[in-house]
Amino acid sequence: MRKLLRVVFGIFVVLFFMFSGVVVYNYLFKAKSDDMQYNTALIQEQLKNVSKLVVTEATFSQVMTYKDQQKYLMNLVSFDKKAVVIVNAKATVSYDLSQLKYQIDEKNKVVQLLYIPEAEVQIYPDYQILDVEQSTFNPFKGDDYNKINAKVKKDLEAKIEKSTLKSNAENRLISELSKILIVTQTLGWKLEYQGNVIQQDKDLVFDMAL
Repeated sequence: MRKLLRVVFGIFVVLFFMFSGVVVYNYLFKAKSDDMQYNTALIQEQLKNVSKLVVTEATFSQVMTYKDQQKYLMNLVSFDKKAVVIVNAKATVSYDLSQLKYQIDEKNKVVQLLYIPEAEVQIYPDYQILDVEQSTFNPFKGDDYNKINAKVKKDLEAKIEKSTLKSNAENRLISELSKILIVTQTLGWKLEYQGNVIQQDKDLVFDMAL
């Protein structure tokens, strides 16, 4: 009888530990799974928050003189025309982060940035033509206005290259992407771009070429 009781007790002990093991395993596994889902949701939410249009703008002003000369009779006679052009323009550099492409690797706890949109430069010129001087033999025509418009745009592009507009726009881009970096590092994940692990803000340097 005692032998039977020992056998029954032994079976009970074994079943108890098996049951306890299953319960503990399920609890830990479920907790880990819930934690992973929670972390992934936080990262996706942050990625959603930065998926917007980042725009940096600046205004530019200048005064330019447009000149043109028409010569006749083997360059012995010439007729000039000129005008003063006052330019006020707005320029923007933007990043459409809704085009940002990424991949979340839950198993290895890695967020991979697959594609970061390039900067887009837009120029909105507004100019006035004053002090127009012309002659009957060399009047202002539509082609002159096209030349003025082309010169205004060229001059503004040169001003933008020498200004801080592009670098300011890049800093704003880095600021937005840094929010993703902060979340991933806080959760113990990694942020990667082009196969490199992003560890700090200065690693977030991208080509501004257009």
